[in-house]
Amino acid sequence: MPSVSMTVNGRQVSGEVEGRTLLVEFLRGPLGLTGTHVGCDTSQCGACVVHVNGQDVKSCTMLALEADGAEVRTIEGMANPDGSLGVVQQAFQDNHGLQCGYCTPGMVMTAAALLEKNPDPSEAEIRAYLEGNLCRCTGYHNIVKSIQAAAAALR
Repeated sequence: MPSVSMTVNGRQVSGEVEGRTLLVEFLRGPLGLTGTHVGCDTSQCGACVVHVNGQDVKSCTMLALEADGAEVRTIEGMANPDGSLGVVQQAFQDNHGLQCGYCTPGMVMTAAALLEKNPDPSEAEIRAYLEGNLCRCTGYHNIVKSIQAAAAALR
């Protein structure tokens, strides 16, 4: 079997994978990083979003081998070094940007990617950027408020 090597949340990892192994499967399985969720398995919901070399990626659409040598950041990597919630995570908690929580990891990762590209997005820009992420609980209003709060905190 081919082997894959990457840096995940600042830690060098490697493992053997079948050629068809998805990045989300590698993260959740051998690495035990179960914060990245598999919601639809068809690239529709965004629950599996991670950052690969600084870009937000639906990890259910990327093979683990495609991430060979890459820098990968998962929801677990969003926390502060002391383990406390990072700015975006804290904004979601403070502004009730989560309900059942299933979409939350993907929403947080997508929000962080947006804020890196645009530190002061309008409500319309936030809503447009979230188009690839679905919330089953229809919590979009508070998700948008959470992202606005995170943007303000990061400025």
